[in-house]
Amino acid sequence: MASLRSVTTTPNADRSSQEWRDAALTWVSDALARHGHRITGPVQPRLRPWSLVWRVPTDVGDAWFKANNPGTRYEAGLLAILSRLTPDAVLRPLAVDPERGWTLLPEGGPSLRDVLAGGDDRVARWERVLPAYAELQRTVAPQAGVLLDVGVPDHRPERLPRLLDELLDDRESLRPGEPDGMSVELHERLRAYRVEFAALCRRLDEMGIPATVQHDDLHDGNVFAGTCGYRFFDWGDASVAHPFGTLLVTLRSVAHAAELVDDDPALSRLRDAYLEAWTDRYDRATLRETAHLAKRVTTVSRALSWRRALATDDPARDGYAEAVPGWLGELLAPTLV
Repeated sequence: MASLRSVTTTPNADRSSQEWRDAALTWVSDALARHGHRITGPVQPRLRPWSLVWRVPTDVGDAWFKANNPGTRYEAGLLAILSRLTPDAVLRPLAVDPERGWTLLPEGGPSLRDVLAGGDDRVARWERVLPAYAELQRTVAPQAGVLLDVGVPDHRPERLPRLLDELLDDRESLRPGEPDGMSVELHERLRAYRVEFAALCRRLDEMGIPATVQHDDLHDGNVFAGTCGYRFFDWGDASVAHPFGTLLVTLRSVAHAAELVDDDPALSRLRDAYLEAWTDRYDRATLRETAHLAKRVTTVSRALSWRRALATDDPARDGYAEAVPGWLGELLAPTLV
């Protein structure tokens, strides 16, 4: 059973050291040289508990280096696979080192957030983005086993009940009774809910929609919206799961940004725009029921994603520690759309 601290941090533990920095810069420089390019200035770092990102100036514009911590290291291998299977929907990496969890990406252009800041209609934009993302998921689904082989976490419905049990036993992550942890009362309610949760997962599995890659943090900051179409990035929270679980974060983020209430018809339109990709095999009523179930159980997936992200000795992780109990507690909240 993994807890917040139980994953070692060997590849990036010394990333503030000159030795680590030199090794990473050499890797980036060599990768750029293979493409005929070179670094032209100092890198600009951004450090989070789950990754280190460098903005790297080059003679053809910026490149982006990312070093994942062990809890999200699989992102490098996942991105390499996605770029082969869906080259029009993700950036093709300039270099990937799955063993160390390192990737180097070219500049992707403006993000969807940048575009929306210019006054574009948010809901109309997402009505175009979500079908493109659904197509990526459908393309990848037959290769779900390949993703599992490279370490992408397994959050398929049949696995979630056992994963919930593990989370509820992980007192270090949940800290029941502590000020920023889960209340003892909620912890007991979730334990009592496990039988019903397992039934929800069985029902979701029985719907028969194949598991595939599920981004788990798809919002306007993780989509490029340039002239080449929509490209999806930042896959560090991803898992192999029910595809419709994506809607949990996406619809919430749209509702928050657009100041919509939870049952606003615009959110139903976005849900249906996303589900349209599956109407060749399922009727819309079934798809809507499935989406409702998937959003409900995916709160456990979000808690697991945060636990992996915070599996580090970085002191900054303490600023995010409430995310694991917070998302798990959402399991008992009502799901409207």
